[in-house]
Amino acid sequence: MSNTNSYNSTIGTSAHQTLNSAKNNPLHNNRFDFLQPVRQWLDTMEIDNPKLARFLSKAIPSQCPFERDIKLFGHLIAHIPPLCKLNPLYDQLVGLRFRALCYLVDSCGEDIQQYYA
Repeated sequence: MSNTNSYNSTIGTSAHQTLNSAKNNPLHNNRFDFLQPVRQWLDTMEIDNPKLARFLSKAIPSQCPFERDIKLFGHLIAHIPPLCKLNPLYDQLVGLRFRALCYLVDSCGEDIQQYYA
């Protein structure tokens, strides 16, 4: 029985060492994010043109357009959850829309109620 226990402990130790070496492998830790340059560009984009700010405020929706309730004869059949969070650039686009709206209010003195309809 002691041979079986030592064999199992050797297997467990070997598997543990392999798992640790995979975590410490520099190739495993250095994954390249292909969207990072686009994220950085969107985050650093400055809004300094009223026409661009109006376009962005209209083009980027204020709420997720995909969320729906499907009803049949007044009864809820299905609910489609908001899928915007699946968009890898969602946070950057919402931030860009916010900066555009802030520019319209602060620099142009516009009323932005029309962009929330």
